Amino acid sequence: MSTFSFQSLNLRAEIGGNSYSLNLDGTLILLDAGMHPKENGLDALPRYQDVPFDSADAIIISHSHLDHIGTLPVAQREQPSAPVYLTAPCAALGEALLHNSVNVMSSQREELGITDYPLYHHREIDHLRDRWMIRPYEKTFSLDPLGETETTVTFYDAGHILGSAGVLIEKNNRQIFYTGDVNFKGHSLIKGARFPQLNEPDLLIMETTRGADERPTNYTRADQEKLLAKGIRNAIEAGGSALIPVFAIGKTQEVLTMIDNFKTEGLIPDQTPVFMGGLSTKMTMIYDSFSGSTRRHRPNFEILRDMKVHTGNKRRRAPIEYKPGAIYCLSSGMMSEKTTSNIFARSFLQNPANSLLFVGYAEPTTPAGAIKKASSGDVIRLDGTHKVQLNCTVEEFDFSGHARREELLEFAVKARPKKLLLVHGDPDAASWFEKKLAEALPETEVIIPQPKAKILF
Repeated sequence: MSTFSFQSLNLRAEIGGNSYSLNLDGTLILLDAGMHPKENGLDALPRYQDVPFDSADAIIISHSHLDHIGTLPVAQREQPSAPVYLTAPCAALGEALLHNSVNVMSSQREELGITDYPLYHHREIDHLRDRWMIRPYEKTFSLDPLGETETTVTFYDAGHILGSAGVLIEKNNRQIFYTGDVNFKGHSLIKGARFPQLNEPDLLIMETTRGADERPTNYTRADQEKLLAKGIRNAIEAGGSALIPVFAIGKTQEVLTMIDNFKTEGLIPDQTPVFMGGLSTKMTMIYDSFSGSTRRHRPNFEILRDMKVHTGNKRRRAPIEYKPGAIYCLSSGMMSEKTTSNIFARSFLQNPANSLLFVGYAEPTTPAGAIKKASSGDVIRLDGTHKVQLNCTVEEFDFSGHARREELLEFAVKARPKKLLLVHGDPDAASWFEKKLAEALPETEVIIPQPKAKILF
């Protein structure tokens, strides 16, 4: 009798350090290999020790955000025979992200005394890169063509960031679908997900990131874009500038494309200079390199070439200088210590003519999270030595890269899976889905996977 099982390798049932194992009647697959953003050292790793050494037949990476690819070299070290399957953009972005992570971890070893860091090295990434197998969207490939029964995989565009994929796995006439992180609507640059029409798959593994977020019924992305343009324009007209903290992969490119659209539509002055800095520049170069070969609202549009973005002086590594009447799109999105947005904020926040415009999520414990909760005039601690009075305007906008909970609920109800696993969501988010799906799909077994527990299907 064949055995099919799923096991979460996450530290806890929440967002962070995502990795899962699938045993499909002897074919062992690891889905994702993330790093937990709230943990340090070995505690940031998924539970790779729960998978026997060198037992995996494949590692599949859904996309190149740190919480999904950040410990891939460690996973490859634990599974030295397993090839890694991912899309071409995911590989390009992921390689750059992993090399940057080595630099970050090396700094944290020296500054914070985290002796486990770095978890891997530059040469190791270069060596392990040879086992990465690039696969396109919507073209089925085999994991074990010489096996008695074939295991096949098909990637589908997830619309989350460049190269993100939902994963369809089939074996013995059984279907497993992993959404990864998904955005059905897309955004200013990347088109929305193009998932297959599922018909009662044996297992659906679905993200639940926004399960606890209740958007207003009258929400529209177009309205949010107009409000962002107004926020930028207000800062310029006040004689100040706009700072937009952004994540290097995805949010930077989305916001820069919006700014270019604003200029074309006359919503902000056409000659407004735009500055970017940090890891965002490298990642935008990669986005531009795929401008003609991926699904986009503006095919062949290259951000760095067509927008003439100011990227700073890399040779001098000098801090980005403040100028009035400009837009600064700087990483990181949470304004974490020692990042470009954090350093720039030291001389930015105290000017009442400036506007700080948030376009993404921020952990409450980060500097961005503290600013979002603060009031005008409060003193903000940016790092261990820098405190600044918050005098500038602060605004928030909703441009989430994840599907709305109602969209994911509709997707699951249409698929009618035999078993549904709720992952990549904090407890309140997963609980919302669990309740709603129990009502909408009474015949489907809905589970919030706990670490170590094996789930048969």
